[in-house]
Amino acid sequence: MLPAAQRLRRSDEFAEAIRRGRRAGRGAVVVHLSLAAPAPDAADQTPPACTQDTSPDVRAGFVVSKAVGCAVVRNRVKRRLRHLVRAELAWLPSGSALVVRALPAAATASPAQLGADVSAAVQSALAGGARRRRR
Repeated sequence: MLPAAQRLRRSDEFAEAIRRGRRAGRGAVVVHLSLAAPAPDAADQTPPACTQDTSPDVRAGFVVSKAVGCAVVRNRVKRRLRHLVRAELAWLPSGSALVVRALPAAATASPAQLGADVSAAVQSALAGGARRRRR
């Protein structure tokens, strides 16, 4: 289970990550990765009042529609995806948001195949592969 601080929960958080993020699809999943905005120059900033680390964590959210299957299947897919994404969060820059959308093929994919798809999609989104224009 991902800690509450690392989960996207509100629809506006999902919408922002999908709108601003890079999209990459592999096999049974599509990921949207919204990287954190670059930090302004340190010379332009005033020092923070407190000494606590206030940098936001990497956050993840999951979209599993009814097209994937019944409630039991959807929940199984979400549990598998949460487990697989937990390892990928360590590679993402602080302040990023990751949305993982399961395709219907995720219901029948083996855990190894699902893991390979998630890893490949996240790496592709991180690399910022060539974006195709919609016509």
